[in-house]
Amino acid sequence: MTRRFVNGALGRLKTGERNKTEAAYEETLRLRQIAGEVAWFKFEGVKLRLADNTFYSPDFAVMLASGHMEMHEVKGFWQDDARAKIKIAADLYPFRFIAVSKQAKRDSGGWKTEEF
Repeated sequence: MTRRFVNGALGRLKTGERNKTEAAYEETLRLRQIAGEVAWFKFEGVKLRLADNTFYSPDFAVMLASGHMEMHEVKGFWQDDARAKIKIAADLYPFRFIAVSKQAKRDSGGWKTEEF
């Protein structure tokens, strides 16, 4: 297996590039859009300031058909500061913050969600 270093970190993709889990979740959002549940979504479409020189960019900004905005974070696993950043963002901004992770096929597949 070849590992690649991007932006100085092992396995970190360039801004705007989706990993396999993010690409799969984007397809889920696309299907929800076709079904009329989601009006709009954008990958890395929002950058939120948490403090001086500290920002958080959710994986997906999502506008529901109702007009409500949500920020969706797609995780295979949590890294050190990611959980802290989403909790801080949820305290500072009037959006619903949701973390999603792929469930194993043996557990019915689909997506597991956690709201902040």
